[in-house]
Amino acid sequence: MPFGLIWHNLRRHWLRSALTIGSLGIALFLITALRALVNSLEAGVRGAAGNRIVVGSDVSLWVQLPTSYQAKIAQIEGVEKLIKWQWFGAYYQTSADLFAQWAVDKDVLFDVYPEMKLVAGSMDEFLVRRDACLVGIELAKTYGWKPGDTIPLLGNTYPRADGGAWQFYCAGVYEARLPVDNRSMFFDYAYLEQAGEAGETMYWPGCMLYVARTAEGADQEAVIQAIDRLYENGPYKTKTQPESEFNRQFVTMVGNIPALMAAIGGAVSFAIVMAALNTMLMAARERTRDLGIMKALGFTDGTAFALMLVESFAIAAAGGLIGVGTALATESAIAFQLSANLFPGYEITPDMIMGAVAAAIAIGLVAGIVPAWRASRLRAVEAIRAGA
Repeated sequence: MPFGLIWHNLRRHWLRSALTIGSLGIALFLITALRALVNSLEAGVRGAAGNRIVVGSDVSLWVQLPTSYQAKIAQIEGVEKLIKWQWFGAYYQTSADLFAQWAVDKDVLFDVYPEMKLVAGSMDEFLVRRDACLVGIELAKTYGWKPGDTIPLLGNTYPRADGGAWQFYCAGVYEARLPVDNRSMFFDYAYLEQAGEAGETMYWPGCMLYVARTAEGADQEAVIQAIDRLYENGPYKTKTQPESEFNRQFVTMVGNIPALMAAIGGAVSFAIVMAALNTMLMAARERTRDLGIMKALGFTDGTAFALMLVESFAIAAAGGLIGVGTALATESAIAFQLSANLFPGYEITPDMIMGAVAAAIAIGLVAGIVPAWRASRLRAVEAIRAGA
């Protein structure tokens, strides 16, 4: 196989080759990133615990429920542990440094979410200190935080009356599997409550969600109905559902993203295959005379076929390398931004990389097979005359 000739042919029209490779790279990056995004959106549903239910407002996720509901919900038969969640909505240093912060009942956090593990720091400090917080391991890596650090946050949802920053003491670092995000921060709801009662911030005694862990053997549907019956006449009607269903509905709030991503991926794939095919057909036409001379010198039809096909594979492989490399290089940044918008779990997995490699091979084959077949069918004299 004359590999030197393949390299020479690619360099002959280097701008066209570079643009084709770049287009392939962008397309394969988009396909890989879209797969990771869909996987991220669906991860919360797959990872949901079967013994957790979520209590929210029947009106909207962003309508708070009174904290007075907590005691009554906790008394319902089948509810083993109950925790409230409230979105804090602050940022670190600049408004671009967004990540999820949650005010929770810290004493039951690890009971309701046993998939969370403390990997650094002190649980005692987290439970005892009023201003203590836990940060996810990925968040700690991003900002270089460690136990003992002070984390200043500027409030959007809860700005301080004095205009200053909230001060949190990093008591520890946690690691968890989905649906709990490793790029979040948790602190005690009582810290927010006490600050509000002291006039340090605007505060209403409410929370976004209650999450209950049901007892082993409990009839979950009966528990759900019992909670919603409590407040079917208000003052704030509730909507209780299994965690998996809540996560699924949370994703569908922004539309049928998986179907949209699949459509975009399909359109991108079709467009780039057509572009690569056009490039290879142009290359084959331009080299008609060259192929005729090669055959006159004794090169076989099989060599001509392989020459065009390998050239197509070389372009596709270079584009695939750029696409996968870009997807891996941007993984952390995209994951952080999605996490800040409540969509954790963005990750480029080995099967996605293999999928991109397979797509590159398929593009190389589809784009190269027709020009390669035509090259193998050329007759030396006819090719030399045609290219004269």
